[in-house]
Parts: sequence; structure tokens; C-alpha cells
Amino acid sequence: MITDEEQLHRKKEIVESFLNNNVLISPDLLTEIGVDGEFKDILDNTKDKNITIVGKEIKSVLSASDPDFDWTEFDKSKALYEKEKHKDTYHRFMGYLKDKLSEQEAETGDKGDVKITFSYKEESGKRTVQDFVSMFNKRYKFLERLLSGREDLSGATSIVRILNKKLRETVTLIGIVKDLKITKNNNLVITLEDPTGEIRVLVNKNKADLYKEARDIVRDEVIGVVGGCGDRIVFANKIIWPEVPYNPEIKKGPEEEYAVFIGDTHFGSKHFLKDRFENFIKWINSNYGNKTQKTMAEKVKYLFVLGDLVDGVGIYPNQENDLVVPDIYEQYNGIAEYLKQVPERINMIICPGNHDAMRISEPQPPLDKDFAKAIWELPNTILLSNPGYVNIGAKEGFSGFDILLYHGFSFPYYADAIESIRSKGGLERVDLIMGALMKKRHLAPTQTSSLYIPEPNYDPLIITKVPDLFVTGHIHRASASNYKNITLINASSWITTTDYQEKMGLVPQPARAVVVNLKTRAVKIMRF
Repeated sequence: MITDEEQLHRKKEIVESFLNNNVLISPDLLTEIGVDGEFKDILDNTKDKNITIVGKEIKSVLSASDPDFDWTEFDKSKALYEKEKHKDTYHRFMGYLKDKLSEQEAETGDKGDVKITFSYKEESGKRTVQDFVSMFNKRYKFLERLLSGREDLSGATSIVRILNKKLRETVTLIGIVKDLKITKNNNLVITLEDPTGEIRVLVNKNKADLYKEARDIVRDEVIGVVGGCGDRIVFANKIIWPEVPYNPEIKKGPEEEYAVFIGDTHFGSKHFLKDRFENFIKWINSNYGNKTQKTMAEKVKYLFVLGDLVDGVGIYPNQENDLVVPDIYEQYNGIAEYLKQVPERINMIICPGNHDAMRISEPQPPLDKDFAKAIWELPNTILLSNPGYVNIGAKEGFSGFDILLYHGFSFPYYADAIESIRSKGGLERVDLIMGALMKKRHLAPTQTSSLYIPEPNYDPLIITKVPDLFVTGHIHRASASNYKNITLINASSWITTTDYQEKMGLVPQPARAVVVNLKTRAVKIMRF
């Protein structure tokens, strides 16, 4: 739990960050963004705008884009407005900026109180080895900053300096995991590297709790270590992950509204559960179920679809034997006919998956506008990349819910690679997989766990922003759990078990929808 002293220290850091950029932050905004709130975007939006003070109202229009807008004059009008002078000028400025934001929302796909906070836009161009190096360096730097904020790692030392230290001296270091090996004595040796060099870290099997914890380390993740210095080796006493901060209170909305999560419809497959999906469509129109369930459907405001809308073509060997709709365009037209029946008052937030008609490498851009034209034409759809972030339900006095969407292609790797998950059921414990990735602050840290496109300027698979809900698919199982007051949801599928799924070790729980009451954060799994 965060202490009052830590809260005060964090707020001072936020204020100083703004002051260093010659900006004052008002008390009302400081309170709203909170101790663990994201303020970097606000700070970035003030740069080059000659804003002297930013409060809640100013923050709401900072992202408006117009290269010819005079922010200096706007700032002056705000000062005069505070002095009860020339109020009309300030209101005209605000009206103009709000109109600009509305135009931007139309271009970005934002709708109403659904705001896209991250959706990958591919920059076309050749990828080189240096792009991989740059991406890993960016990953290391971001996670290093997170770890450096931990008390145990505040004085972390570079590896090159540790190599020159005296024996038995206590050291702290932060590094990316290059290799993992079990010695003939069953000790674990981790090779860590940072920009200055690499060093071995030994975890002794006799330190039972630490050893058990360390067996969950995977290659290419970034960790912190506290230990004793030996001859070009560190004997670990403590291992620290980037982790997500614990929020003592689970965020709840001011109104009774519902968000529904489904995924992996796989339309086009002969295994598609047509009747059950039609029951779902009837329910979301309040025409199926008992009185309580119908009343719930009337209050559904958001429908999330977590990828694999269609079964695709050529996804796995001999797939043509499993298809009743072999044409990819017709597959998207078919699933669109179902989604068209979802009431227009419900916003549908959709990300792609590995069966959709696009590249399999992550991050995946939003669904292709050619193949999935029928989906793009639906009036109430918001299409995101995989992964993607949205904010829903924001109202005056309430910041809304931040939701991280990820289809989950890396999950089978971690179900097997992380010993504590493998021993407890592997793919059947998707809740443990999701919790582990939150702890590592990355959706696919190990290079071989997922195909990916290297971005030289950032790593799109880092969990940069701590979400209120983390929602996934791919495993075809319905799951809802809590990790440090983050709701973890894995959406069900709408397809029976195929021979290919059996070979992959998937044990589906099909035809289920996960429903979240945003006022209470209670979760219900409905079976159809």
C-alpha cells in the first residue's frame, strides 16, 4: 500500500516535472491524475505551446492539433478570463479547440466516450538489424526507469562497474536476461546484460523461495537483482520485476453500465457455433434469457471483440477441409451481418487476431480496410491494432476505464516456459499467464514467443500504461480474475474443438460472454 509520504513525494515529482518545462499544474488536475496517474501525455502536450498553467479544462483541449493556432494568445486569454475580463475571447478559443478535437476524433475512430489512447500505425519501410537493436535498447531503458524507482534498486550499478568491485560487496543491478541455465548442481545461472556489459547471476537452489521465484524468469525480460559480488559473478539474494503498482481501491464507474467481452468467432469454419452465436445476438438485443439477463442487456454500452473474427484462409495445414466459407471476403461479410444486428447504441471495439486477413507479426494494425470492408462500414465500430488501448466511460469527475486489448498469440509459449504456470495447468490457467505478463510489464518479452516487427523508436509490446482491465482471447477459454485490482479477462470462442486445436493443446470453453458491471466491477460469465 502506498503511504502518505510516498504520495506526497510522487506529487512533488509531478509538480517539478511541469516546473522544469516552465508550466504550473493546478491542484485540481494534480488530484485528478493521482499518484499513479499518467501525466507524461499531458506534459508532452504542453511542449512548444507557451502554456503557463494547465488545469482540468485546459488539459481537455491540449491534444487539439492545428499548426497555425496561437497558443500564446490563448494563454493570455485564459489569464484575462481569470480576472473576469474578455471572457468571450477565451470561450471562442475553447470552442475552436473543441471543434478541432471533434474533427480529430472523426479521423481517429474515437466515438463518444470511447477514446483510442493507442493504436499502432505502421510506418512503412525497410527493417534492418539495427532496428532490432534499437527496439531492445528502448525496451531496456523504459523498464530500467521503472525498476530504478524501486527502493531496493535506487542505487543500481552498471555491470561494467560491478565487474571491478571487491568480492562479497553487496551490489544492485538491472539487466536484460540474455540466457538461463541449470548447472549440474541444479543451481540457476542467469546471464544479464546492460549497455555496458554482461555478468552471470547465480541463484542457489538452497534458497528455496528465491529459487522457485527465479524459475519463472524468461529470456529477454528486464529484471533487477540484489546480491553479493563474487569473481565476475553475483550471488542473488533478491530478484525484482518491473511489476504494476498495487491500487488499494478498484476503480468503479458512476453509472450502471455493462461492457461485454467476446472473441474468436472464427466465422467461415464448419465448427462455427451458429445457433449459439445467434442466441448471443438475441440476448444483446434483449430478446433472449430471463428477465434479469434481458434487463442487463438493455444496459450494455460496449462490446469488445478480441480478434479472430473469421477463420481465415491458409492459416494452418489443410484448413480448407474445415471451411464452409472458403472466400475471405465472404467470411468478413458473414460476420458483419451478425455484428450489424448489435444495437447502434452499443460501441463495438475490435482488434485483430492471428486468423484475420493480415500479417501475423505483432503489433498488428487494425483490420484491413479491403478484406474487412464490411466491418469498417458498420456505424458503431472502433477498430484498433493488436495490442491497443482505449479509454471508455469518461465523464465529468470520472476519468474512465483504461483497457488494454491483446489477442494473446504469445500465451502458449509462456504456458510452457514459465514453470509455475506449466505445473498448474498451462494453457488452462490463462489467468496466471496474464498476471505473469503484467508482472514482467511486457506482452511477449522473449523473442521467440511471438513474431514481431521491430520498431526502432519504441517497443509497442511493453505495457507502458497500467490498465484497469486487461482483456485477451486466443486461448478459447472464458476467464475472469483480479491482479492487483486490475481485472483480467480472457474471452471465450464461438467454435468447437478442431483437430488443429487439439494438437496445440487448446481445451476450449466455447459460447460464453464475459460481462462486467462498470459500476460495481462485478464480473459474470454467461453461457449460451
